Amino acid sequence: MAFLLGVDTGGTYTDAVVFDELADQVVATAKALTTRPDLSLGIAAAIDAALAEANVPPAEIVMVSLSTTLATNALVEGQGGQVALIAVGFDDADVQRSGLNEAMGGDTVIRLKGGHDHAGVEVAELDLSSLRKALTQIGDDVSGFAVAASFATRNPAHEKAVRGLIRELTGKPVTCSHELSQALGGPKRALTAVLNARLIGMIDRLITACEDHLKLREITARLMVVRGDGALISAQVAREKPIETILSGPAASVAGACWLSGQTDALVSDIGGTTTDVCLLRDGRPSIDPQGAQVGKFRTMVEAVAMRTTGLGGDSEVHLVEGLAGQLHLGPRRVMPISLAATLFPHLVHPALDRALVLEIPAPDGGQFVVPIWDSIPAGLDTREAAVAERLRNGPLRLGEAIQNRTETPALGRLVTRGLVMIAGVTPSDAAHVLGKLDSWDRSAAEKALTLFARRRTGGGRRVADDSGALANMIVDQLTTQTVDCLLQTCFAEDGFAGDPAQLARHPLVAAGFHQHRGLLQMNMSVGLPIIGLGASARAYYGAVGERLGAKMELPINGKVANAIGAVVGQVRMQLDGTVINQDGIVAALPDGPERFADVQTALKALEDALTDAATEKAIAAGVTVPRISVTRDIKEAEVEGQMMFIEANLRVTASGRPRIAHG
Repeated sequence: MAFLLGVDTGGTYTDAVVFDELADQVVATAKALTTRPDLSLGIAAAIDAALAEANVPPAEIVMVSLSTTLATNALVEGQGGQVALIAVGFDDADVQRSGLNEAMGGDTVIRLKGGHDHAGVEVAELDLSSLRKALTQIGDDVSGFAVAASFATRNPAHEKAVRGLIRELTGKPVTCSHELSQALGGPKRALTAVLNARLIGMIDRLITACEDHLKLREITARLMVVRGDGALISAQVAREKPIETILSGPAASVAGACWLSGQTDALVSDIGGTTTDVCLLRDGRPSIDPQGAQVGKFRTMVEAVAMRTTGLGGDSEVHLVEGLAGQLHLGPRRVMPISLAATLFPHLVHPALDRALVLEIPAPDGGQFVVPIWDSIPAGLDTREAAVAERLRNGPLRLGEAIQNRTETPALGRLVTRGLVMIAGVTPSDAAHVLGKLDSWDRSAAEKALTLFARRRTGGGRRVADDSGALANMIVDQLTTQTVDCLLQTCFAEDGFAGDPAQLARHPLVAAGFHQHRGLLQMNMSVGLPIIGLGASARAYYGAVGERLGAKMELPINGKVANAIGAVVGQVRMQLDGTVINQDGIVAALPDGPERFADVQTALKALEDALTDAATEKAIAAGVTVPRISVTRDIKEAEVEGQMMFIEANLRVTASGRPRIAHG
């Protein structure tokens, strides 16, 4: 017998499935709460429950595959470790482009002289002495370094030299931009490297937690990780390039949606605790975003499934929009549902809510709580952060007790951004508990929290809602509205309409069409493909979404663990890119640096051979016995005085295949 174990770690739940490869069927599923800071507890609970249900001996598990939304969630919520960027050959304008300055968020940027031109020729000597001096002034709070040099994809020598010195002096992880993408566009490569450096610690902890429990259960099967384009990579590659795991969970969910539904043409909408991910499926395959993965505010150079990721989930924070009407908005920040907080900390949550309910005017914190997510108070906090952390030393507190004045509010925000603490507040999950759509956690606490929220006053002086039930319906209606908006934006973008998909989705004529307007104009509009709803809470919310869009809504029975299913049905795919250019002769950007050749065909052959050898080596290392090799060439020529002149050629070599079913 050959069984596969799929694990998906999300912001709220960790899922596990046991899959019989020969019978092509799921034999067991399990869910457990994702546990922070110790992810191993949630992973262990999910794996153990799935193995117990399947009654499968450890020796018969022949492959383990892991997908995750942790990287995606971190970027959407602006979380991650503190990093330093070493920018070689960049000026101030470069740092301002592609969102790089915003992504740094005040972290250290060290600019050095150096860099190459588009032919890989050095334009300035690398200033390592300035780097050596700057590194002595960087504090221990920096968890990793990102290195980006101008035209490093044509010649990575300066990035490699900087990496060597950083490792020598600090021993900390270093991300080089040329290892993440071979595309031009220095600032965007630098942005991708920065985000990768932020995620290294988080993904390393996740993989280590999974490996440790597999070892404890005496499961010796190879551990693979789902990449953002749905392919499988080794755990070691994922550790070095965690940025490639952004959209890992959504990519796995698309594969799971295909297997669960049998649909080849559909819209896939996956609602998690933090995000909603929407993807178009055509002929059984999702398209790859040609511009690179877009997550939250940032456009990266990482190839990933063309997915619209929005900060809308079952655990999205519920906001009261300023104004007379008392409208609600959900997200993008994820908070811990009050119903879950009460399950974990009943002696704190219920008494605090009860005290707040007897007050005529609700407390300003509205029944919110602050939950520390650490084993011990972390080092490197400023004075106000340290004051807040000290109050949380013994565990969660009501928000009004955790921060005691307005000047500490930004400090709390920074602790949240760094993933050190979490706010507990009202969410759609709480509303679903009040309405009886979910029953996982403490319904009584959810009713109390929604009652407090309903007593808030709008700009017009009226209460937000009459009671908890009315507010719960308002929250679920708002989730439906925002989900419909996500789906419509995807539809307008995929159909190629001119204009901003967001504005088109919210246009009054579109709303009239979906409401079947009848007047002088007869208007009808609907989504022309079935929608596959995935996620633990999809069944609670998505029926209304299908009705509003006039579409068939499919809610697979095992849709709540689609990510974990998708994690075990993927393939290994290693892709490498290279370029040959005509610059004072024919120059090929080989993996070890640029090399000149006498003619174009010799250069193309040398580049293809080098890329094929490297891609094959990577695929074999990932477990593919005999990789399939495919090569694409994009050759650009121009006519000059009646003759064709070679300008540039871009090569892509792909080595792919299923990982071998073997131990070790």
